[in-house]
Amino acid sequence: MPRFILSRLLYALPVIWLVVSTVFLLIHFVPGDPIQQMLGEGAAAGDIEAARHAYGLDVPLGRQYLNYWNGVLHGDLGKSFRFNQGVTSLIANRYPNTLQLTLASLFVAIILAIPAGVHSARRRNLWDDRVLSVVSLFGLSFPNFALGPVLILFFAINLGWLPVSGSGTLAHLVLPAITMGGALAAILTRMVRTSMLEELGQDYIRTARAKGLPERTVVYRHALRNAMIPILTVLGLQFGALLAGAIVTETIFSWPGIGRLTIQAIANRDYYLVQGCILAIGLTYVAVNFLTDLLYSAVNPRIRQ
Repeated sequence: MPRFILSRLLYALPVIWLVVSTVFLLIHFVPGDPIQQMLGEGAAAGDIEAARHAYGLDVPLGRQYLNYWNGVLHGDLGKSFRFNQGVTSLIANRYPNTLQLTLASLFVAIILAIPAGVHSARRRNLWDDRVLSVVSLFGLSFPNFALGPVLILFFAINLGWLPVSGSGTLAHLVLPAITMGGALAAILTRMVRTSMLEELGQDYIRTARAKGLPERTVVYRHALRNAMIPILTVLGLQFGALLAGAIVTETIFSWPGIGRLTIQAIANRDYYLVQGCILAIGLTYVAVNFLTDLLYSAVNPRIRQ
């Protein structure tokens, strides 16, 4: 196990380096001067040069790159141009909100998809299986940026059941979580159905039924557990998609998370803040994939070998 953990960490390092390096180069190659944008068109030349020096932008690009990674290794992600605060503290304040929203979206997707997928597999080619297939296809075809406003119009404005935007209570979390979890639930339902169909046709399922085990035990304890490997793979991969979707969803619902912070940083060409947000998202994605690998061995002990 220690060797496995070490190997996964070594694989993750080049990924993080490549992502951050690509973002660093791309944002520096975009035309425009972030210092000029921060100070305004009427700023004096001396003030602009002083600000460049204060933020470390008066040295060659290669030196800026080395200085940035030196700061990262020491826990210093730089200082935001727009907020005039340390990037580390900004991300630390916003990251828990994004994590809360992402986990809530996963919860919504799981509680919808697993029962629906299992039921659809057990009722293969019957009317309710076909209905669930149509619903899941509709969910796949409906993007977050369209579903979010529809939910706001219906549940917040017309019915007045839930707040339009903001955060702070469980009610504020419901609509963003459904918006992000809906598309994932559609993908997951189809994956659960496919995996369960394969498992329900295996010999060990027929043997379990022949022994007189309750159908619920056969389906959920035996078939579903063995069908979890591809489902966990989809969940691990889609976690990154949820983080990407959070950028749009947090903007729609004014959710104070790292996704909305990234949009603000890009709009203001806030170099250090953009790099810090992408680094946090990349590390989260790598960590989730690592945890997914560990869950494989928990679900199927044969993988430990």
